[in-house]
Amino acid sequence: MIARMSKYNFVLFAAQSEDFIARLRELGLVDITTTGWEPTEGDRQLMIDIEAMAKASNFLAQWRTVGEHASMAEQSAKYSSGREAFEAYEEAARQAAAHHAEIGRMEKLCEELRPWGAFDVKAIRSLAEQGIVMHLLTASRSTYEKELAAWSEQYTIEEINRSESTIWFVALTAPGQELSIDAQELKAPQFDIREAEQQIAREQEALNELDKSFARIAASEAEMKSYAAALKEQLQGARVEATAERAADGTLLVMEGWAETATSKQVDALLEEYPNVIYLKSDPTPEDNTPVKLKNNRFARIFEMIGDLYARPKYGTLDLTPFFAPFYMLFFGICLNDAGYGLILLCAGLWMMHKHRTGMMARAAWFATLCALSTTLFGAFCGSFFGMSLGEFECFKGIPFFDFQGQFFGWALAIGMVQIIFGLAINVYVTLRTFGVKYIFNTLGWLIVLLAGSLAAGLPMMNEAWVIPGFTTDSPIFLGAIGVGMFMMLFLNTPGKFLNPFVNIGSGLWNLYNNITGLLSDVLSYIRLFAIGLSGGVLALVFNQLAEGMAPENIVGKVITMAIILFIGHAINLFMSTISSFVHPMRLTFVEFYKNAGFEMASRNFDPIRKMDNNE
Repeated sequence: MIARMSKYNFVLFAAQSEDFIARLRELGLVDITTTGWEPTEGDRQLMIDIEAMAKASNFLAQWRTVGEHASMAEQSAKYSSGREAFEAYEEAARQAAAHHAEIGRMEKLCEELRPWGAFDVKAIRSLAEQGIVMHLLTASRSTYEKELAAWSEQYTIEEINRSESTIWFVALTAPGQELSIDAQELKAPQFDIREAEQQIAREQEALNELDKSFARIAASEAEMKSYAAALKEQLQGARVEATAERAADGTLLVMEGWAETATSKQVDALLEEYPNVIYLKSDPTPEDNTPVKLKNNRFARIFEMIGDLYARPKYGTLDLTPFFAPFYMLFFGICLNDAGYGLILLCAGLWMMHKHRTGMMARAAWFATLCALSTTLFGAFCGSFFGMSLGEFECFKGIPFFDFQGQFFGWALAIGMVQIIFGLAINVYVTLRTFGVKYIFNTLGWLIVLLAGSLAAGLPMMNEAWVIPGFTTDSPIFLGAIGVGMFMMLFLNTPGKFLNPFVNIGSGLWNLYNNITGLLSDVLSYIRLFAIGLSGGVLALVFNQLAEGMAPENIVGKVITMAIILFIGHAINLFMSTISSFVHPMRLTFVEFYKNAGFEMASRNFDPIRKMDNNE
């Protein structure tokens, strides 16, 4: 459900704006419109600092998990303020990045120096001063062995190291003597592998020394979070003031705000007592860019996270979350389609629920648990358990499990048709409620034709016994329903032009073509439910057969081999199938269901200015 909103227009003195915004922030119920905001240089710096604070929080969370870091933080003194701690973090992070870069450079250099072993760089320079130039070269093993004799006639060649494919060697020449060897020459090193490794050790020691700084920063993390919240509030106020309309030569500010109708009395009370503020309160109009807030029951609220991945519904339309949630659960269970996998996800969901009692992670835990329950129930309905068919076991012989592979292809299309018809029904209701009767005829006609065809022709195709008495494809009632639907589609499809048959018929024929081709595409999309469920089941079966076929006759070896193959195979299949089961039902929801239900997206969510929580 979409929460009802009330619109406010405020007029106040510009000198009051900072205090007025602070009062609204304390109330935490008003969303101020900031459309068209262009950040200044100061605002951009605030955004950079806020992002850096988030990165700092993530870094400190990881830093605490290493070794004795957590205890170091507990024993360290705090900084006097969050700003001081943040500045110390930026400096320490800069130094750490420089040390990591140097370690990376030296490690790469070590890879180049390691084949040459330990040598004295000063000795090489001394030889050069005496007229002996040493060239460090590498060549492929085949080239070196083929050309060594020819090279040795002109130069002194000494092999230093070799691998299966490469030879490292040196060639001695006189100053100015041209070196004509088909090999790659390396730049004369400034130090050998020992010095490079010592440099890495020094850089690592410097990194370890920085842990003392990070420990003190971590001890001040609460102060840093408070500072980050203050920065966010500062940016919030800057956006509001920058987008407010100025009047009377800048002495007055005009702002637009929004509040939930249910809590607007608290806003009214604040405005009544606040001095020198004039406000107008009204209901939103279709032309307004009204922010959207969802208010659903506990079940639908769990699936808001799925809907938010696309967009929230436009204000004045219908929130589709309660309507797609049961379908999404069902589709997830169909796609994963294995009771064993469902039980694993169920355990994971229950563990998440135990670890996270509130917030987004708690909602994600409930989502995982509900989808796992759907998977377990549908997998048990089909008799699938870790790729094994339960019907093959003696104890389950009498249970009539559903033949997913043999029967579900048609059921997938039928389920798709049900959701599409349901979406069209929602579309008719929303259009009727929003625009009136004359705008629903085209969609209503299409709905009548699809519903009549599904009942009269679709049900008997699914099962010959599912025939509605008196409502078959040749019955007068069916033909009458089709006629009424086609009449609406062809002659009542253009509101305001019902009396112009040429416009209506032309538009109706074009809409009919689009609807038929679109319906075919939409219904066929639901085959993915069958395909994904089948592919996951086949992969599970393949891993079972692979484990059985590769296991040796020895009982101990057989158990160990089968356990390894089954664990790795089913882990891979569970991971891939779970991702598919998450993504494809979402695709069916956002494309097929949203389109037929007439979904319109909102351009903004309800986001009141408020005191920022330190953990936000």
